[in-house]
Amino acid sequence: MQFKSVIVATVFALSLTACSTVNKIVYRIDVPQGNYLEAATLSQVKVGMNAQQVQYLLGTPVLIDPFNNNSWYYIFLQQKAYQEPEQHSAIITFDKHGIVTKIDLDKPLPDDIKPKINNVIIEKSTKHQKNFWQFWK
Repeated sequence: MQFKSVIVATVFALSLTACSTVNKIVYRIDVPQGNYLEAATLSQVKVGMNAQQVQYLLGTPVLIDPFNNNSWYYIFLQQKAYQEPEQHSAIITFDKHGIVTKIDLDKPLPDDIKPKINNVIIEKSTKHQKNFWQFWK
C-alpha cells in the first residue's frame, strides 16, 4: 500500500516537471569581458593624443599588434543572460612617434549603458481637504 503511494507521488512529480512551460528558469548573470568600452569615454580619444593619454582613458589594450607596435586593439564582449553575445572592437593606430593617427570602431556603442533619468514631475495638490479628526484646520 505504501509502495503504491510512493510510485503515484513520483509519477505525479515527474509529470509536473516534464510539462513545465517556464523556459530559462536558471538565472544567468551578465558577463562582460575585455575592455569596458563606453561611448562617452571613446569619444574623448582624439587624433593627436599620445599613447599615455589613450591608455589613461581606455586602459591597457587587450592586444598590441606583435608585428606592428603602432596598433592597439580594445575589444569589449558582453553577453546578457540568454541573449546573443555582443562584441565591439576599437582599433587605435599610432604613428612612429606615438601620436594617434586613426581611430576605428567596428560598430556604434550603445548609449543604454547610462542609467535612465526619471523625468516624472510630482505636483503638490493645491486643494486642501479637511479630515474629520482635524476639525481645527
